[in-house]
Amino acid sequence: MQEKLKQKIIEVCERKIAQKGRDVGLSFYAFFANKNDDPELLMEAATWWIMTHQLDHFEKAEKIKKMVEAN
Repeated sequence: MQEKLKQKIIEVCERKIAQKGRDVGLSFYAFFANKNDDPELLMEAATWWIMTHQLDHFEKAEKIKKMVEAN
């Protein structure tokens, strides 16, 4: 996983947890703007989320943050 994506995921997870609490869920779309401004990074996130880890559409932000930090 690119460092750029890793840092973005951690930042978004931390922000969502701070805003909505430890049980907040999110999908990999949470890491991107509504417009597709970085398709390569979006595909990397989708591949990591769907193909590599076979995660559900929504997962706990805390779980995702821990997974990314462990890599």
